[in-house]
Amino acid sequence: MRIAILGCGNMGLAFAKAFLQYNLIRREDLLLIGKDDAQCQRLHQAQADVPVGLLTEEIGAYDIVLVAVKPQDFGKAALGLRAVLRPEQAVLSIMGGIPIARLQRELNHRQVLRAMPNTPVLLGMGITGFTAAPEVERTLMHRIENLLNATGRSIFLEDESMLDAVTAVSGSGPAYFYYIVQAMMRAGQELGFSESVAGLLVKQTMIGAFHLLNNSDQSLDQLIATVASKGGTTEAALREFRAGGLQDTLVSGIKAAQQRATELAKE
Repeated sequence: MRIAILGCGNMGLAFAKAFLQYNLIRREDLLLIGKDDAQCQRLHQAQADVPVGLLTEEIGAYDIVLVAVKPQDFGKAALGLRAVLRPEQAVLSIMGGIPIARLQRELNHRQVLRAMPNTPVLLGMGITGFTAAPEVERTLMHRIENLLNATGRSIFLEDESMLDAVTAVSGSGPAYFYYIVQAMMRAGQELGFSESVAGLLVKQTMIGAFHLLNNSDQSLDQLIATVASKGGTTEAALREFRAGGLQDTLVSGIKAAQQRATELAKE
């Protein structure tokens, strides 16, 4: 299997690194496509043992083309890519907001898959929702799934519209997490801790709580109850959260993200 990556920013390079790390592809079978000679030079310096090139007819020799350019740059990139694609090649897009129908139309290509990763793929701990055009065979979908799993975990969705929900829940999800961490650190500082101490307390708490959640058979309500004894400190905090409608606000925000993802797909 040979893979070309168009769009070698953080996400594109994260996928390249994962493919190589798990021996899913040989270095000589990977191609990093630069947008110009200057970027090719930078990529070559940073990835000296991986082939680097421009968007040329050479792309036709690769089985999969991973498109990771910024969505606003896709129109220009599509003009060059459609000229060199072969019908049997697969195009895997990790661009947000660009539906399969538009990908197929602007690339004049049918074998198209679309995926929505989140930023923890940079550490191999991401979650990626993906879907495929009807023309994509199941064998190819399994190959793509194996590639995506190299960056964490993946989930296949029959309904492409559900990728907007993936965007809202997990694609944007890290920002919600950071927002809550930020609030907890602010509270710690207002209670008298230095920024570094507040950061240590909150970060380690989040890490530990995640591992308890991930390794427990208890429900979330049960896990909350193990911390929130009746009449205690945690219960006082939770009462304040409920009075302020914190959970409802978070749910409304995530729904707003889903709605915006749907709007962007239509623009």
